[in-house]
Parts: sequence; C-alpha cells; structure tokens
Amino acid sequence: MTSIAGFAKGPRRATNDISKENPITRADIPGFTVIGIEARTTNTKEATADGIVPKQWQKFFHEGILAKIPSRTGSNIYALYTDYDSDRNGEYNFTIGALVKNGTAAPTGMVAKQIAGGQFAVISSDKGPLRKVVPAAWQAAWKMEDAGKLRRAYQTDFEIYDKRSQDPQNARVDIYVGLK
Repeated sequence: MTSIAGFAKGPRRATNDISKENPITRADIPGFTVIGIEARTTNTKEATADGIVPKQWQKFFHEGILAKIPSRTGSNIYALYTDYDSDRNGEYNFTIGALVKNGTAAPTGMVAKQIAGGQFAVISSDKGPLRKVVPAAWQAAWKMEDAGKLRRAYQTDFEIYDKRSQDPQNARVDIYVGLK
C-alpha cells in the first residue's frame, strides 16, 4: 500500500483478513487535523430513514463545503467518527471534511478536529456502489470485533475517499479503525 495523505509508509499486513481480496493491514498514523462539517448520531439512527450521515454527505456536496475548507493538504475527503459515548452502540460525532495544515482555523459553520496519532487497522472495502460497500466493510469490522479479532479504542475511526472512490457506483474506500 502506498502512503496515504502523508501517513505511514506502507501499513504492515496483519493475519486477520476480511476476505482474500481485501486483507486487513495495520498502520501507525501520526496526528492530523481535519476541517469539515459535523453532526451527532448513532448507528441505530443510521439504520433508519432518518439517518444523519446521508444528509451530511448531501449538505457537503450541495453547499460546496470542500472548496470552502482553507489550507487543504490534498484532495481526499475524510469521514471521521469521534467523541464516542461508549462503543458502536452509543452516540458519536460524524465529521466530513479534508486534511488541513495543523493550526488552521475552521471557518464559521465548520469544525477543526485534531486527531491523535496511533495504531489503526486498515480495512479496504470491496469495489462497488458506495452505499453498499462502505456499510459492508463496517459490518465486517463489527463481526471481527465481536469475534475478538479487532480491539477497538473508540477514540477515532475514519474513512478516506480518494481517487478510487470518485465513481460512486464503482468505488473502493479505506476504513481506519483505531486500536487499543
């Protein structure tokens, strides 16, 4: 795997695979800052028609949020999961934005999220429609967590939407799951 947005120089391959096509790797990631829009939600709410996440994505693109983010350091879009109340069953903050230079102030209506560095499991989704492959990758992570193969920290998790996700019907996304 190549360096993603200046992160680790090639995550180390781990033994826990989701599938033969999409092995899990591990990466030591330095701290970074993302500026974007944020909302609070739960996975239970996201499983209904009232989910916040699709509305945040719609707002992000409809209002041209990416172009309004100052001091971006790349073209990738980041979806952050932070400020967990407990685990995947509790509330968390969902932020969509872009990587920026440290110390950049958030414009009005946006937040700056300073993400601590640490060890992450990197799970690559299958290739296909975003609305299917991203939730499927998260379900695979939850299955591994339930089986004791993934020890999540519940501090910060994030998805990176890079050039492989530009076609929403034929996309691949990397999910970074924070580890204990």
